[in-house]
Amino acid sequence: MHRFLLTPRWWGINVFVALAVPVCLFMGTWQLGRFEDRVATHREAASQHPDRPAEPLESLLPVDKTTSGRLASASGEYADQLLVPDRQLDGRSGFYVLTLLKTDSGKAVPVVRGWLPGRADPAKAPAAPTGRVEVTGALQASESATTKGVHAEGGLPAGQLGVIGAASLVNLVPYGLYDAWLTVQSPADGLKPVPAQAPSNTGLDLKAFQNLGYTGEWFVFIGFLLFMWFRLYRREVETLRDAEAGLLPEPQPQPQEAAEPTAPASAAAAPAPPTASASAPPAE
Repeated sequence: MHRFLLTPRWWGINVFVALAVPVCLFMGTWQLGRFEDRVATHREAASQHPDRPAEPLESLLPVDKTTSGRLASASGEYADQLLVPDRQLDGRSGFYVLTLLKTDSGKAVPVVRGWLPGRADPAKAPAAPTGRVEVTGALQASESATTKGVHAEGGLPAGQLGVIGAASLVNLVPYGLYDAWLTVQSPADGLKPVPAQAPSNTGLDLKAFQNLGYTGEWFVFIGFLLFMWFRLYRREVETLRDAEAGLLPEPQPQPQEAAEPTAPASAAAAPAPPTASASAPPAE
């Protein structure tokens, strides 16, 4: 009864199911692993003690999920100062006061010394301390031009910066730059501290729950494939049983078209009419 499983049609069905199930299982497991990684990163970030001592800047580079937000220290002298407009803090619009710190290594690191409300105005921004300073701040990865709420450099007045990062500063300063920036957590001169931003694609955000949803979809696909295979198998078995028991309706004969009537073969051919032959007159 089960010999139908060896037919070419069922060979194709069985091979397809045998290949599709492992693929769905692999994809579902991979999406579940991505979700677990995000949960682990979220727990690790939440378990970091706020009083953890600062470490040298170069020891925390490059910035990744584990070093983002960590306290870093750097020594040197403040140089150029820029303003970063259109930055939100506590539901209000304002601007960052950013000053480049030239470190002992010869490279500079952008330091956000604080936030002020209102439109970016150089007259409102306090000047940076002079002389040698030691700065401690939360380490942040460089921003990109596609970051939400950050516009490009085009159209900004001189002395303003739209994106905090080495890529946007390389054409503004004549010295090397670190691919990171610091935000001071205890600013002076009336500036408000800028909290450290969480690294992108980490924690229990929307993407994490998307991974969890994709996990469920792949396992649902496995159940659907097995269900459809079993349904086809059961229908095939029931059809064979009905055929063996004679329960299937017999095929009805197709009606034949009526043949056109033909002339009867017994009909005799009509005799040809006699031909008159001219007889010669008798000789006298």
